[in-house]
Amino acid sequence: MTTLVLASGNPGKLREFSELLARHPYQVHSQTEFAVPPVAETGLSFVENALLKSRHAARHTGLGAVADDSGLVCDALGGAPGIYSARYAGVGASDEHNVAQLLAAMATVPAAARTCRYVCVLVYLRHAADPCPVIAQGCWEGTLALAPEGAGGFGYDPIFWVPSARCTAARLSPTRKNRLSHRGQALRALLAQLPVGG
Repeated sequence: MTTLVLASGNPGKLREFSELLARHPYQVHSQTEFAVPPVAETGLSFVENALLKSRHAARHTGLGAVADDSGLVCDALGGAPGIYSARYAGVGASDEHNVAQLLAAMATVPAAARTCRYVCVLVYLRHAADPCPVIAQGCWEGTLALAPEGAGGFGYDPIFWVPSARCTAARLSPTRKNRLSHRGQALRALLAQLPVGG
């Protein structure tokens, strides 16, 4: 069993990663278990931020690290909230505040123009100085709902309408969400690239 550090303190992400990796030879621990301080996400893309976070966690723990940088990209807003999804309503904002801020920004956008997608980039480093990071990406297409629906998931899930499921991501079972989601797609792509034995 290979130990991986998830370069995140987000309990929702840790839960999803643990569920997705349940049948694989990896044991995932949050960086909070190792008292890894947060790193400034100064990148201008999901890839840059995931690489910063992964390298930071690997440096502080001495272990292989996987980092996720993900967010919601809305076409009508030129890609916002994008890399700022977790802090769209301000640093430390709750999921509810971020959702409210996004709904306000999209209030006058007609249904046909409410297209959006969740994007997830994963970066795996075997160690802090790894010159060959493994990078994987997933993209989940949807539309922005007019109001929150459902109590599952986290982040923007209550307003992310999944056309194929005819409901928001917050109404999907964890198993179905993992099968469809950007994070599930990215993790499957990452696992296909990882060396045997991590």
